[in-house]
Parts: sequence; structure tokens; C-alpha cells
Amino acid sequence: MAIFLTIIGHNERYRMVKRRFQHSTETIHRYFREVLRAIMKFAKEVIRPTSFEDTHNTSERQRNLRRIFPGAIGALDGTLIHAIVPVDQQAGYRGRGRGECYQNVLGICDFNMLFTYVWTGTVIEGGDEDAFSPTSGFPFPPRDKYYLCDAAYANTRGFMTPYRNTRYWLADFRRQRALTKQEKFNHAHAQLRNVIERAYGVLKARFPILKQMAPYPFRIQRNVAIACFAVHNFIRRCNIHDQLFMDFDNDPMFIAEGQEEIEGGDEDDMDGRPYGTQTMNTWLIYVSKLRIS
Repeated sequence: MAIFLTIIGHNERYRMVKRRFQHSTETIHRYFREVLRAIMKFAKEVIRPTSFEDTHNTSERQRNLRRIFPGAIGALDGTLIHAIVPVDQQAGYRGRGRGECYQNVLGICDFNMLFTYVWTGTVIEGGDEDAFSPTSGFPFPPRDKYYLCDAAYANTRGFMTPYRNTRYWLADFRRQRALTKQEKFNHAHAQLRNVIERAYGVLKARFPILKQMAPYPFRIQRNVAIACFAVHNFIRRCNIHDQLFMDFDNDPMFIAEGQEEIEGGDEDDMDGRPYGTQTMNTWLIYVSKLRIS
């Protein structure tokens, strides 16, 4: 476990990890795959919908905002995670700027910064469409509930978006307060929806491998991303005293880095697709089973 967390938490390559833990490269590789496989099973249980009325870890300010949106059960947004893609497949994964490749990730989080659904590994343009397909397992909300989304999504049943062609982003209200009823609505919407940008901020600050992925097979890259989401949720669920969560909890104006710019072998039994439909057991059960004979 320590080897695995060192790799994803410090973005260390096998050569450096080998020196630190005094094991061969083959042993490091085998342990990494064993733990990754176990955490993929754990992810199916820890990334799941939470209680609609759960206000644990939420601030008084956020609870007041939720009274404005009584049907909101979470926030939905996408982000990009760095990826290493074969040359003949790079066209759909290329981002802006330097033309590096990214995998598109669609996530839903509740207002405690817990991810309740994650869809990974898609191309940048149009990749979100796969997440809403009938076979994706997307957790559509009940009739009287909805997710908060930005204007990139359609305002339809189950998805609440802001007014278009009206100030929306939190930075837009820093110099001048909201004036019209549409701006006041958008400001409140942006403040509450901002939880998912802060959640992505915590995730990427904790796991630098998401900003500079190691050259694993693409399937493993997707699984590494899912593992990072699972560890994120485990830390939050267990109320572990964590400086990153405290920093981002206390900075409601935070905009996740890059969000404003972003609008072979035994791998076959690992799947980096959606997680978020089962119940959680204890982490220790999985730790005790990591060494699979």
C-alpha cells in the first residue's frame, strides 16, 4: 500500500520507488498492480450516492445556499486529466495550449465534496455523451431532485443550469454585486455549484500524477484516476484531519486550477468505467486482501 500511495501521491517512477523501498522493479510493478486491482474493487463501494439530506462537513453558509435550491443533491461537471495516448489515437484527446493529451472525466459530487459518480477515459470533444447513455449506469436523480450544472449542459429535468448571457462565474461578482434577479440567482447557483470545483482542486493537489500521468497503458491510466477518486472519498468519509480539505473548505471563491480553461496482461479484469452504485465496507477488509495469492 505504501508503494502504491507513493506512486500516485508523489508521482514517483518505478526507478525512484525501487531505491526508496529497496525492492526490484519487478516487485514494485507487481505490488502496484495488486493494490490497484484491490482499490478498483473498493472504488465500486466508496464512490456511491449519499443521503440527500446529509449535511455532514458542510458549513452554515452552504446550508443557507441549499435552502435556495432545496432539490439540489449535488454538482456535476467535467475535468481533464493528463494522459499518454498512442500517436494514432491522439486527435480526440488533444487539449488546448501546448497540445498535450487528456482524458475527459465527468464527475458528480455531493455538498460534502464526496464524489458519487465518476466516468473516465473519454475523448475531450463529445466524451460526456457516453456518460449519459443507457448502459453507463448514470444515476439520474428522482423527479423532485436535480444536479447543479454550468451553462455547458442543457437545462432539463434533473439538471439545473444558470441563466445564459448573464454574469455567472464567481470572479464576475468580485467587483460588483449581483443586481438583477437573474444575476442573484446565478450568483447563488455558482457559489453552491463551486463545491465540485473545490473537490477537483483537492483531488489534483493531492495526486500530482493526475497532472502528469506516467506512461502506463491507457486502461491503467483510467484505473489510476479512479483509484485517486476512491482514496479522496475514503479520506473524506472517515473524517481524517486533512489540511487540503480544510484549505479548500475555507476558500469558497476557489476555482480549480485549469477549470476556467477547460470547457497488456492482467489489466483485462480492471475496468475504469463508472463507479457509484454500491455500498461501502471498511477499508481494512481490502487492505487485508491486497496480497492475493
